[in-house]
Amino acid sequence: MHPSSASPGRAALFLDRDGTLILDKHYLADPAGVELIPGVPAALQCAKAQGYDLFLFTNQSGIGRGMYTLDDTLRCNARMEELIGLPAPLFTDVCIAPEAPDQPQQYRKPSPRFILESIARHGLDPDRCWMVGDNLADVQAGQNAGINLAVVCTGKLTADQWAARGIPNLHVFPTLVEFARSLAAS
Repeated sequence: MHPSSASPGRAALFLDRDGTLILDKHYLADPAGVELIPGVPAALQCAKAQGYDLFLFTNQSGIGRGMYTLDDTLRCNARMEELIGLPAPLFTDVCIAPEAPDQPQQYRKPSPRFILESIARHGLDPDRCWMVGDNLADVQAGQNAGINLAVVCTGKLTADQWAARGIPNLHVFPTLVEFARSLAAS
Protein backbone atom coordinates (compact mmCIF):
# COMPACT_ATOMS: atom_id res chain seq x y z
CA MET A 1 0.00 0.00 0.00
CA HIS A 2 2.44 2.66 1.22
CA PRO A 3 6.22 2.52 1.31
CA SER A 4 7.63 1.63 4.70
CA SER A 5 9.70 4.22 6.49
CA ALA A 6 12.61 3.65 8.86
CA SER A 7 10.42 4.39 11.88
CA PRO A 8 6.82 3.40 11.28
CA GLY A 9 4.06 5.58 12.65
CA ARG A 10 1.41 4.51 15.07
CA ALA A 11 -1.42 2.10 14.35
CA ALA A 12 -5.05 3.21 14.44
CA LEU A 13 -8.62 2.06 14.03
CA PHE A 14 -11.16 4.41 12.48
CA LEU A 15 -14.44 3.15 13.89
CA ASP A 16 -17.94 3.78 12.65
CA ARG A 17 -20.48 4.23 15.47
CA ASP A 18 -23.98 3.05 14.46
CA GLY A 19 -24.02 -0.64 13.54
CA THR A 20 -20.38 -1.10 14.57
CA LEU A 21 -20.15 0.02 18.22
CA ILE A 22 -23.83 0.57 19.07
CA LEU A 23 -27.09 -0.74 17.66
CA ASP A 24 -28.15 1.34 14.66
CA LYS A 25 -31.39 3.03 15.66
CA HIS A 26 -31.60 5.50 12.73
CA TYR A 27 -31.35 9.13 13.79
CA LEU A 28 -30.53 8.40 17.42
CA ALA A 29 -30.84 11.61 19.45
CA ASP A 30 -31.64 10.34 22.95
CA PRO A 31 -28.76 8.95 25.04
CA ALA A 32 -31.25 6.60 26.74
CA GLY A 33 -31.50 4.74 23.42
CA VAL A 34 -27.78 3.94 23.20
CA GLU A 35 -27.20 0.16 23.31
CA LEU A 36 -23.77 -1.34 22.87
CA ILE A 37 -23.30 -4.22 20.48
CA PRO A 38 -22.22 -7.19 22.62
CA GLY A 39 -18.45 -7.53 23.00
CA VAL A 40 -17.55 -3.95 22.06
CA PRO A 41 -15.81 -3.06 25.36
CA ALA A 42 -13.64 -6.19 25.23
CA ALA A 43 -12.83 -5.61 21.54
CA LEU A 44 -11.76 -2.01 22.13
CA GLN A 45 -9.74 -2.98 25.20
CA CYS A 46 -7.98 -5.64 23.11
CA ALA A 47 -7.22 -3.17 20.30
CA LYS A 48 -5.84 -0.60 22.75
CA ALA A 49 -3.70 -3.30 24.39
CA GLN A 50 -2.26 -4.04 20.93
CA GLY A 51 -1.22 -0.38 20.63
CA TYR A 52 -4.01 0.88 18.36
CA ASP A 53 -5.22 4.45 18.74
CA LEU A 54 -9.00 4.66 18.38
CA PHE A 55 -10.77 7.26 16.25
CA LEU A 56 -14.54 7.63 16.08
CA PHE A 57 -15.79 8.49 12.56
CA THR A 58 -19.55 8.81 12.31
CA ASN A 59 -21.95 10.23 9.73
CA GLN A 60 -24.81 11.99 11.49
CA SER A 61 -27.01 13.34 8.73
CA GLY A 62 -29.82 13.87 11.21
CA ILE A 63 -28.00 17.04 12.25
CA GLY A 64 -27.93 18.37 8.69
CA ARG A 65 -31.56 17.33 8.20
CA GLY A 66 -32.58 19.30 11.33
CA MET A 67 -33.80 16.18 13.15
CA TYR A 68 -31.46 16.62 16.15
CA THR A 69 -28.51 18.75 17.21
CA LEU A 70 -24.77 18.28 17.56
CA ASP A 71 -25.30 18.42 21.34
CA ASP A 72 -27.70 15.47 21.07
CA THR A 73 -25.01 13.51 19.23
CA LEU A 74 -22.36 14.47 21.78
CA ARG A 75 -24.64 13.26 24.59
CA CYS A 76 -25.18 9.94 22.78
CA ASN A 77 -21.43 9.58 22.29
CA ALA A 78 -20.83 10.33 25.98
CA ARG A 79 -23.38 7.66 26.94
CA MET A 80 -21.71 5.19 24.59
CA GLU A 81 -18.32 5.85 26.18
CA GLU A 82 -19.86 5.50 29.65
CA LEU A 83 -21.31 2.11 28.71
CA ILE A 84 -17.99 1.00 27.17
CA GLY A 85 -16.37 1.80 30.50
CA LEU A 86 -12.73 2.08 29.41
CA PRO A 87 -10.45 4.84 30.72
CA ALA A 88 -10.86 8.27 29.16
CA PRO A 89 -10.02 9.48 26.68
CA LEU A 90 -11.23 6.45 24.75
CA PHE A 91 -10.85 8.11 21.35
CA THR A 92 -7.77 9.99 20.19
CA ASP A 93 -10.08 12.10 18.02
CA VAL A 94 -13.71 12.16 16.95
CA CYS A 95 -15.25 13.18 13.64
CA ILE A 96 -18.98 13.78 13.55
CA ALA A 97 -19.95 14.47 9.94
CA PRO A 98 -23.22 16.46 10.14
CA GLU A 99 -23.87 16.82 6.41
CA ALA A 100 -27.06 15.46 4.90
CA PRO A 101 -26.57 13.62 1.60
CA ASP A 102 -27.86 16.60 -0.41
CA GLN A 103 -25.53 19.12 1.29
CA PRO A 104 -21.95 19.95 0.28
CA GLN A 105 -19.72 17.14 1.51
CA GLN A 106 -16.63 17.77 3.62
CA TYR A 107 -16.28 14.95 6.13
CA ARG A 108 -19.26 12.73 5.36
CA LYS A 109 -18.16 9.21 4.48
CA PRO A 110 -17.14 8.11 1.87
CA SER A 111 -14.92 11.21 2.12
CA PRO A 112 -11.45 10.21 3.39
CA ARG A 113 -10.72 13.72 4.71
CA PHE A 114 -10.90 12.88 8.44
CA ILE A 115 -8.73 9.78 7.99
CA LEU A 116 -6.11 11.60 5.92
CA GLU A 117 -6.02 14.58 8.31
CA SER A 118 -5.69 12.24 11.30
CA ILE A 119 -2.85 10.28 9.68
CA ALA A 120 -0.95 13.53 9.12
CA ARG A 121 -1.81 15.14 12.48
CA HIS A 122 -1.07 12.10 14.65
CA GLY A 123 1.85 10.52 12.78
CA LEU A 124 -0.08 7.37 11.91
CA ASP A 125 1.24 4.68 9.58
CA PRO A 126 -1.39 4.15 6.83
CA ASP A 127 -0.27 0.52 6.51
CA ARG A 128 -1.23 0.03 10.16
CA CYS A 129 -4.58 1.83 9.98
CA TRP A 130 -8.00 0.26 9.51
CA MET A 131 -11.41 1.66 8.68
CA VAL A 132 -13.91 -0.54 10.53
CA GLY A 133 -17.61 -0.21 9.83
CA ASP A 134 -20.77 -1.91 8.75
CA ASN A 135 -21.74 -0.27 5.46
CA LEU A 136 -20.46 0.63 2.02
CA ALA A 137 -19.74 4.30 2.87
CA ASP A 138 -17.38 3.11 5.62
CA VAL A 139 -15.57 0.81 3.20
CA GLN A 140 -15.34 3.53 0.55
CA ALA A 141 -13.89 6.02 3.06
CA GLY A 142 -11.15 3.52 3.90
CA GLN A 143 -10.54 2.76 0.21
CA ASN A 144 -10.37 6.48 -0.60
CA ALA A 145 -7.81 6.96 2.19
CA GLY A 146 -5.75 3.94 1.10
CA ILE A 147 -5.94 2.12 4.45
CA ASN A 148 -6.96 -1.40 5.46
CA LEU A 149 -10.66 -2.29 5.29
CA ALA A 150 -12.77 -4.30 7.69
CA VAL A 151 -16.50 -4.70 8.08
CA VAL A 152 -18.44 -6.27 10.89
CA CYS A 153 -21.73 -8.03 10.27
CA THR A 154 -23.51 -6.36 13.18
CA GLY A 155 -25.17 -3.71 11.07
CA LYS A 156 -26.61 -3.80 7.61
CA LEU A 157 -25.16 -6.78 5.69
CA THR A 158 -24.30 -10.43 6.28
CA ALA A 159 -20.94 -12.02 5.46
CA ASP A 160 -22.49 -13.60 2.33
CA GLN A 161 -23.83 -10.23 1.17
CA TRP A 162 -20.40 -8.65 1.63
CA ALA A 163 -18.74 -11.54 -0.23
CA ALA A 164 -21.16 -11.07 -3.13
CA ARG A 165 -20.00 -7.47 -3.52
CA GLY A 166 -16.49 -8.66 -4.42
CA ILE A 167 -14.66 -5.74 -2.82
CA PRO A 168 -10.90 -6.30 -3.08
CA ASN A 169 -8.91 -6.45 0.17
CA LEU A 170 -12.03 -6.31 2.34
CA HIS A 171 -11.82 -8.29 5.58
CA VAL A 172 -15.23 -9.43 6.88
CA PHE A 173 -15.83 -10.35 10.53
CA PRO A 174 -18.98 -11.48 12.35
CA THR A 175 -18.35 -8.99 15.17
CA LEU A 176 -15.84 -6.44 16.41
CA VAL A 177 -14.55 -9.03 18.89
CA GLU A 178 -13.41 -11.33 16.06
CA PHE A 179 -11.79 -8.39 14.33
CA ALA A 180 -9.87 -7.43 17.50
CA ARG A 181 -8.79 -11.04 17.98
CA SER A 182 -7.41 -11.06 14.45
CA LEU A 183 -5.32 -7.99 15.29
CA ALA A 184 -3.96 -9.69 18.37
CA ALA A 185 -3.11 -12.83 16.35
CA SER A 186 -1.21 -10.98 13.62
